[in-house]
Amino acid sequence: MASHAHDPAPVLDKDGVRLTVDDAIATVTLTNPDKRNAQSPALWRALTEAGRLLPGSVRVVVLRAEGKSFSAGLDRQAFTPEGFDGEPSFIDLARGGDAELDATITEYQEAFTWWRRSDILSVAAVQGHAIGAGFQLALACDLRVVAEDVQFAMRETSLGLVPDLTGTHPLVSLVGYARALEICATGRFVMAEEAVNTGLANLAVPADQLDGAVRDLASAVLAAPRDAVIETKALLQGARHRDYEAQRAAERAAQARRLRDLAGLGE
Repeated sequence: MASHAHDPAPVLDKDGVRLTVDDAIATVTLTNPDKRNAQSPALWRALTEAGRLLPGSVRVVVLRAEGKSFSAGLDRQAFTPEGFDGEPSFIDLARGGDAELDATITEYQEAFTWWRRSDILSVAAVQGHAIGAGFQLALACDLRVVAEDVQFAMRETSLGLVPDLTGTHPLVSLVGYARALEICATGRFVMAEEAVNTGLANLAVPADQLDGAVRDLASAVLAAPRDAVIETKALLQGARHRDYEAQRAAERAAQARRLRDLAGLGE
């Protein structure tokens, strides 16, 4: 995917992550196509920082990647004894205490959590390979638009690990337990047609139409009043944790807030 000459000046541009903001739309771009946007702790810290730097005006966050692959997953350097410069290697982490290991993984996960905030709607534009950490990063977003050449795979189990970058919860929510288990346990590829048919992707388009399709989706979201979108997202996010009666009550409470706001009677 070509970079856009008219993009505004970056708010953040480091460690393979660029954040630009254009009024209500922020774009987070993975910028290391030569390494197929392989991920590292430095990249995760940059993603976390991008979330913290979002201005209050932003309503939609687009996640995209330069090059032929969205993200080929964790940089293999992580599995070497020396690991990354200035970072504890996985071997070092394994030798540490449980609390230290838990704290480190928690920090890594922060890069994947803010996309679900109720005040924004996040859309991943995914082309080519989205493997392991790349698959989980796409799963971190609310919506996924994919190119017809997309190849999702959860390879952690095949490497003797588990998916630990927040991907298991949305994967089960989207495709169900049995299919999620099969995808993770086999490490097989999930292509565009299956992704759309199972709810993993909202839409599949030819690769050269990916940016345009995401822009159209963002525009459609921005056409609705912001507070109504925020309330609806929160209502739907909570639905899986509530029973039917509790969800009915949540709908009534949310609608009461909306009606008061529309009538100028809000707090």
